[in-house]
Amino acid sequence: MKQISGLNSAKIAALILVMLSGCKSKPEKEMAVNTKTPPNIVLINVDDMGWMDTEPYGTTFYQTPNISRLSDMGITFSRGYAGAANCAPSRACLLSGMNTPRHGIYTVGNSDRGNKKTRKLIPIPNTTVLHDSVVSLAEMLADVGYTSGSFGKWHLGRDSRSQGFDINFGGEERGNPGKNGYFAPYNLADPKLKNAPEGENLTDRLTTEAIGFMKSAENKPFFAYVTYYAVHTPLATTPELQAKYEKLGNGLQNNATFAGMVETVDNNVGRIIDFLESESLLENTLVIFTSDNGGIRDISSQYPLRGGKGSYYEGGIRVPFIFVWKDQIASGSATSHMISNLDIYPTLKEISGSALGNEFLDGRSILPLLKGDRILEKDLYFHFPIYLQAYNRKTDDGRDPLFRTRPGSALISGDWKLHHYYEDNTLELYNLKKDIGERTNLVESNPEKAKELHSRMQNWINRNEAPIPTEPNPDYVEGFNPNKK
Repeated sequence: MKQISGLNSAKIAALILVMLSGCKSKPEKEMAVNTKTPPNIVLINVDDMGWMDTEPYGTTFYQTPNISRLSDMGITFSRGYAGAANCAPSRACLLSGMNTPRHGIYTVGNSDRGNKKTRKLIPIPNTTVLHDSVVSLAEMLADVGYTSGSFGKWHLGRDSRSQGFDINFGGEERGNPGKNGYFAPYNLADPKLKNAPEGENLTDRLTTEAIGFMKSAENKPFFAYVTYYAVHTPLATTPELQAKYEKLGNGLQNNATFAGMVETVDNNVGRIIDFLESESLLENTLVIFTSDNGGIRDISSQYPLRGGKGSYYEGGIRVPFIFVWKDQIASGSATSHMISNLDIYPTLKEISGSALGNEFLDGRSILPLLKGDRILEKDLYFHFPIYLQAYNRKTDDGRDPLFRTRPGSALISGDWKLHHYYEDNTLELYNLKKDIGERTNLVESNPEKAKELHSRMQNWINRNEAPIPTEPNPDYVEGFNPNKK
């Protein structure tokens, strides 16, 4: 990694070490047996915060002391993944515990993105609403007495109450707050936001409402789904933070507006920790911090990772992942064990003791791992049978100038990663331990490994009846490039 801050160099060094060696746990005492069941749950799901956008993961530009504080309080995963590379499908994976072929949400809106003359195949149709038949996290936890509140982005239907949340604050169908939407007066439909004081910050307000919800839970365990719209576009911050970060920056990360949004999120993570500590709730609360997908690389470089949001290279799917649970998870621990947000559902199911849930879950409980035990690593599968256009004409790092993603699937197995793109049936094979940036395709030099992983991928696709686009697009024009004048 190039970006290592002096403040967190020890933590970064530990993360690099565990990426090479597996799991490192530093318990100062024997883990206590959990006698307070079930615990409260706070799940912070930041929008578009990349793997390289916080100090525990190596940024030298953005200042995130409270996220570093979380990292020091619990376990930090260097190989944590979102279930998908953009907003809606990743959130559907998290809230259902099911991979994209099961819920059918592959992207935001339509699946035929980009110029029609550049799409070789007819993509698989997309679903935009999480179906009522899905047992959501909130519904699963309600079965054992939890009260649940969702604060911020929903993006999977009308609002979170359609999936069993008792309280929806600020959540709706769209995925961003609109132009100038991070400061009141807001553009969101929730009537509870209509009379906000002018200039109020949306991230601050969502935290205030979440804290109020946790205060009011009384004797019932609570599930607070804190899902900030930040740091999604359109970018906006205060003049003070803008001025602060305009004086900083480096060759990789230097967007002052985005940096201000990151700091605002971090401040609000600190508010949540402070509240839990002041109310003596931290002793029986599991806090999970993550992001819905990788960062937008044109705004915030994810180097050394390749790509960013919308791409199934590491920059699009590898995200921050931190778990905190006092006396249950060793403070200051780190691991390179691979997990994804699909694992959150079965983990919370085991922790809560709920008997309710979806029949098929694609993740698994990582509770033993959180408590310091080693568990066998599980392969991760990603399926994206559609198109997602590029943000702009800028090409770097071998990126496709027209698409962030073309129809394809990816498999990560240990240190190995295989991509299969369906337009031309091309394969790409990378060893992530030696080549985290996915810059050297090893298909020709290691054909047996490519064949093994491709067979495993095909078996997964067949078992899960994952749809693959095969119909040629009659509007496709070979060699057409809309960016050329």
